[in-house]
Amino acid sequence: MAGLVKFSLIFYAPPAAVAACKAAIFKAGAGRYPGPGNYTECCWSTLGSGQFRPGTAASPHIGTVGKLEETPEVRVETLCVGEEVARRAVEALKKAHPYEEPAYHVVRVEDF
Repeated sequence: MAGLVKFSLIFYAPPAAVAACKAAIFKAGAGRYPGPGNYTECCWSTLGSGQFRPGTAASPHIGTVGKLEETPEVRVETLCVGEEVARRAVEALKKAHPYEEPAYHVVRVEDF
């Protein structure tokens, strides 16, 4: 794993969907920490509140078109070693996540 680019995958999901989303991204290779400990399924999560207003063409999993919605969500952060792992993890997240448009971002991690 030395020399591979690392990324942090961060996503938000309703509490009931977090286990399925984590299982999917871990199966895709996310959450493996490089080093002698061979740690897998590593992540950090916290409960917060998400807010959105579904547009007129939306088919929301939670909420109503045109109405501002605020709902509990869990923020999950994990490591992806290598661009291919990050891409596979995002693809797996999109398939496992119940939202029409899951909120996520991928950030390149620098080693110092």
